[in-house]
Amino acid sequence: MSKRITMPLTEDKVKSLKVGDSVLLTGIIYTARDAAHKRLVDLLEEGKELPFDIEEQVIYYVGPTPAKEGQPIGSAGPTTSYRMDSYTPPLLENGLKGMIGKGKRSDAVINTMKKCGAVYFAAIGGAAALTAKCVKTSEVIAYEDLGAEAIRKLYVEDLPLVVVIDAEGNNYYEIGQQEYFKTLR
Repeated sequence: MSKRITMPLTEDKVKSLKVGDSVLLTGIIYTARDAAHKRLVDLLEEGKELPFDIEEQVIYYVGPTPAKEGQPIGSAGPTTSYRMDSYTPPLLENGLKGMIGKGKRSDAVINTMKKCGAVYFAAIGGAAALTAKCVKTSEVIAYEDLGAEAIRKLYVEDLPLVVVIDAEGNNYYEIGQQEYFKTLR
């Protein structure tokens, strides 16, 4: 059974999420990939405001394809998350509560997640067209020059996700591998 989570991603909601939970996420989320992350961190280092308030927000690591006529977005599959790892800790320290992507995260990111109370969700790789159907609106809000990697504000309904790293640092990639190896004995 999936947990239904509505944005914003408050501290109480983060604490309620455990590794392996299936989630249906509804509300405003933001998109950003590595080029946009670098710009966001540069702004933080310069003491400037970010183009959106990241407090209690979720960033989806995605560079969607162009939208077909009448659609808010094109295919929207997750990007490999480690590409954002060097930029993620400062964003978490400034209030980011969730990230959506695919693949493992660095120890630095996991430790900062535990310190700041954040979660990492996996989106379903290979199902980008289906994921796009959960996106009801899409608006470029920053860095239009980055094209597909511009920061977008999305409104999603029942976006299917899995908690792969929870706020306690429990890591589904490690747990799943350990459980698999137990079956081989």
